[in-house]
Amino acid sequence: MTQMFHLGWFMNFTPPDWQSEWASPDVRNWANGKFHVDMAQSMERACFDFMMIEDTVMVADAYGGTMEGSLKNAVFAPKQDPIPLAVMVAANTSKMGVVATMSTSFYPPYLLARACSTVDSIAEGRFGWNIVSSAEDRAAQNFGLEGLPEHDERYNVAEEYFDVVTQLWDSWEADAVVMDRETNTYADYRKVRTIDFDGKYFKSRGPLNTVPSPQHRPAFFQAGASPRGRAFAAGAADAIIAVGTGTAGMKEYRDDIRARAEAAGRDPDDIKLLFVVSPTIAATEAEAREQEARIIATDSFIEKALVGISSNTEIDFKQFDLDEPLPEGLTTNGERGSLEHFMRGDGSPGPKTLRQMVMARNKRGLELVGTPEQVAKKMGEAMEEIGGDGFLINKGGRDLSRQYITDICDGLVPALQRLGLTRTAYTKSTLRETLREF
Repeated sequence: MTQMFHLGWFMNFTPPDWQSEWASPDVRNWANGKFHVDMAQSMERACFDFMMIEDTVMVADAYGGTMEGSLKNAVFAPKQDPIPLAVMVAANTSKMGVVATMSTSFYPPYLLARACSTVDSIAEGRFGWNIVSSAEDRAAQNFGLEGLPEHDERYNVAEEYFDVVTQLWDSWEADAVVMDRETNTYADYRKVRTIDFDGKYFKSRGPLNTVPSPQHRPAFFQAGASPRGRAFAAGAADAIIAVGTGTAGMKEYRDDIRARAEAAGRDPDDIKLLFVVSPTIAATEAEAREQEARIIATDSFIEKALVGISSNTEIDFKQFDLDEPLPEGLTTNGERGSLEHFMRGDGSPGPKTLRQMVMARNKRGLELVGTPEQVAKKMGEAMEEIGGDGFLINKGGRDLSRQYITDICDGLVPALQRLGLTRTAYTKSTLRETLREF
């Protein structure tokens, strides 16, 4: 195996493990951000490309029709705002990227463009924007709306939104700041212009009142899974977050995105597909499998999983029998890609029970259970078959603990590095350059 790949971590600003034997003594104070800054520093030591902070802006009540499942299990709530944490992470690291999720449905374009420019300057070019259109009517209702537009229409809005913010970032030329002492000129007004955007959904005069950041625009991340989402991601993203069902499905997805990118006039190599995985690491394979079985056997495991998929899709999965196949024809105006992947299970033929779908979802399309060396080898083999470009670590069916962070950063990643599969040093100064290094 000679093909290097990228490594990120898909996480959220939510409570870490607070009830197991691995719970941190400072867990009650998790909202101050220090736990996640410690995590970022461990990740930087392991030379991760970036930390991605997921976000939603509501307390979910799709599961069982109440907020109990979400709040009891700390799924979707509580969840702190990702931008201040991104700033903390950037200020306490020096090489690794940090990506924050912000919704095109709720942020005014000017506000988002200005915030991204500011954070990218603080991060010295290591900031990324995870572009989402949001998928929950409950979130829309927090912003004075009755509900969200239809799924594909949200992408129409997002495309125009992306156009607005891109023009706002370009409203300052890269060399607009001259700091000419002889003429007492800080910025040359001839290199700063209004954009006078007047579209179907948005209007903005511009220009931004922030100086150009090191990347000029943040690195762009997206999670397009539906056909409409794939088209948007292929046209806009520097990196795409994906969930596969086996290496064949992952390869099909990557090949499709690359074809769409080429058709849109982009270099497919400029887009990195990163597949979400949830490794379980231990000193022996038997210990790792025992650990995995213990996680699955906990009372909260299935409920947490079903609260999560219910919140993503706004379908109440509590109403279905765990040991029966789901009814045919389930549809959603929420995250269609999430529903599709969940319904597909492990990709094997034949109907699946709801319980089997939950178990398959925990594997994230690729079972990675064993010693650091075993899991690293399997990741390398999978990437060879898929063709690239990397993986996103996610906690899967467990709450995040310092023990799990150590398992990954000080166990799995060194094994990957010994195989020559992931970076051992940072050589680029911006997140976009890091993503395009190989």
